[in-house]
Amino acid sequence: MKMNVIKSILAIALFLGDSAMAATHPADLVNTLVGTQSTHAISTGNTYPAIALPWGMNFWMPQTGKMGDGWAYTYDAGKIRGLKQTHQPSPWINDYGQFALLPTIGTVFDEDERASWFSHKAEKARPYYYKVYLADYDITAELTPTERAAVMRFTYPESSEARIVVDAFDNGSMIRIVDDRHIEGYTTKNSGGVPEGFKNFFVIESDKPFTFISTVADGKIMKGKHEFQGNHAGAVVGFETTRDEQVTLRVASSFISTEQARLNLKEVARRSFDTVCKDGRDRWNSVLGRLEVDDPDIDHLRTFYSCLYRSVLFPRMFHEVNQAGETVHYSPYDGQVHSGRLFTDTGFWDTFRSLFPLLNLVYPEMSQQMQEGLVNTYKESGFLPEWASPGHRGCMVGNNSASVVADAYLKGMRGYDVETLWQAVKHGANAVHPQVSSTGRLGFEYYNRLGYVPYNVGINESVARTLEYAYDDWCIYRLGQALGKSKKELKPFKERAMNYQKVFDKETNLMRGRNEDGSFQSPFNPLKWGDAFTEGNAWHYTWSVFHDPAGLIRLMGGRDHFVTMLDSVFNLPPVFDDSYYGSVIHEIREMQIMNMGNYAHGNQPIQHMIYLYDWAGEPWKAQYWVRQAMDRLYQAQPDGYCGDEDNGQTSAWYVFSALGFYPVCPGSGQYALGAPYFKRVTMHLPEGKTLVIRADSNSAENCYVSEMTLNGAPYDKNYLEHTDLLAGGSIDYRMSSKPNHQRGTQASSLPYSYSNETAKPASKH
Repeated sequence: MKMNVIKSILAIALFLGDSAMAATHPADLVNTLVGTQSTHAISTGNTYPAIALPWGMNFWMPQTGKMGDGWAYTYDAGKIRGLKQTHQPSPWINDYGQFALLPTIGTVFDEDERASWFSHKAEKARPYYYKVYLADYDITAELTPTERAAVMRFTYPESSEARIVVDAFDNGSMIRIVDDRHIEGYTTKNSGGVPEGFKNFFVIESDKPFTFISTVADGKIMKGKHEFQGNHAGAVVGFETTRDEQVTLRVASSFISTEQARLNLKEVARRSFDTVCKDGRDRWNSVLGRLEVDDPDIDHLRTFYSCLYRSVLFPRMFHEVNQAGETVHYSPYDGQVHSGRLFTDTGFWDTFRSLFPLLNLVYPEMSQQMQEGLVNTYKESGFLPEWASPGHRGCMVGNNSASVVADAYLKGMRGYDVETLWQAVKHGANAVHPQVSSTGRLGFEYYNRLGYVPYNVGINESVARTLEYAYDDWCIYRLGQALGKSKKELKPFKERAMNYQKVFDKETNLMRGRNEDGSFQSPFNPLKWGDAFTEGNAWHYTWSVFHDPAGLIRLMGGRDHFVTMLDSVFNLPPVFDDSYYGSVIHEIREMQIMNMGNYAHGNQPIQHMIYLYDWAGEPWKAQYWVRQAMDRLYQAQPDGYCGDEDNGQTSAWYVFSALGFYPVCPGSGQYALGAPYFKRVTMHLPEGKTLVIRADSNSAENCYVSEMTLNGAPYDKNYLEHTDLLAGGSIDYRMSSKPNHQRGTQASSLPYSYSNETAKPASKH
């Protein structure tokens, strides 16, 4: 009896040990449902569970929302309408190239009628695998992806009416049942950014022959019909099944042609579901494993790897491999097929800040490919993208493609046509796209003549544009320096990099709209969202001088005044003026409810602001507020974000901040210091280099950096150089519950500022 008990205990211990070990694999720590408990009024991420490979061309998701609903999967929904191929980067941008499949019992097509109840308790969502129990049909559906294809496995009950619904959606689609195992079609359910004739072609292969076939013609089920082309095409096919019989589908798609979709199907040809799933898991573990975290708090690990997962989804590949093994892509810019790579589905207004710097540091091979893709975008459209999905989209402000191009090159990315990108950034600084005003620089004529975009000439968000154009000019200047361009060619960019000063109002110590005649806007409410700013107010956007915080400090009257202004962001209550929008937009509401004053981390403009304490010689305040933001605003739960996740940007902020540093100014080659979040992180860097970040005394209380060494030598700076990180080695911290008011206070400790570089030597007289 005792021996049996001992054996049972040992068996349980072994099982728990295996489970614990399995849980240490990064891919299995990811919660893909983080951010899905969102609505139009309140965003906790505005995400969906993307079942995909990193940067894969096609994502898959369970669809709970109606066809065309940007909130296609929401955690609080009770029914699933389909397993949908998606390319949606944001609910605000919506989807394109979309279609869905769903196993059912009985011949039904209408999306409301076919929708099945499900429970999260019977749902498993991993980056590489999705499983759900469709209660209305007693069917278990599983899905595992490759970059351009997927395998689905449906476990049916015993039934004479086992069915598969294929929905190509409306707005123009086609379905053809080729034979008793194959279906082909295309979908044109798009939301913009595509030329005339754009299609997503798909092919489906079943390992069980169909004994029932029908197409769906604009809602009408046509039994025995093999093909339909019209507004809304679909198909319902089926067979008889025995209890627990498994049927496997292989699905692929292409933006080029049906023939290319068949080629893409080779990614899963003759491969079992379990093999594809294992390979997907291995791929995710390899990518996420570049950052190896050791910490006793499993919740912190889950949050970290969930954020890292979001950081390597976008921008997605838009290229394919043809019969000859060549990389090719359909261009959403000119409607032609070209050689080479293309990436899409990202908004640079969001992602220039930390997402692309993260790729440059941890995944430089992908960054290099993305730069190649930018070359192709410029050649095919005449502009670099600012928001691409899949072509140019009208969204947000700024010309931040210049930052993405400059930061990559200055951090060592090579192997692409950088001279074409040089021409591209110069062109984009002096032009605006004729159809998409957010591509290029809207108001560039005013900006180039006056040094700012005027408030009163009918161009909205003028201060936001001015501040970002000035930073982008600095990026172009830095890139041109690295490329050896002449002083004459660089002069306008060098000078315009200081244009942020033109919209600084000394009366309020804030950025403020300025009229064409030089007067400042009046009346002026610094709490007014929008108007002269983009999804924020003057308290949020004043800090958007990424390349010259020292210059901003001087404008504000010195370090003490600057720190007081920074402190005020947190000390102000979450008051606001929403009159520009006419209602409370979700970004305002998210700031209001987070109990961090007027700090609006749920949107991008202020996300770097905490780190500016480093420039003022008070790094302990950066350390404190970074820890507060991480602890209070991020969790590995369905409501785990404090606003829009936005294509990896908000996630990349967390990833960098957990490492202990952040790229406040992409293009400078520096990272401002916060404080490490974990006891140990091993970064696996290019060329086999390893960087170990240790903070053994780290804890919830010990959030301050008392001492720091770099490769064993004491380190007093408030920044790290990119070259220091790439060299590998070790960074060691002694953490404390009390701030060290002596460390990082000297002028030599402060990070880069452009005006320090360009300042003239003081006169002896």
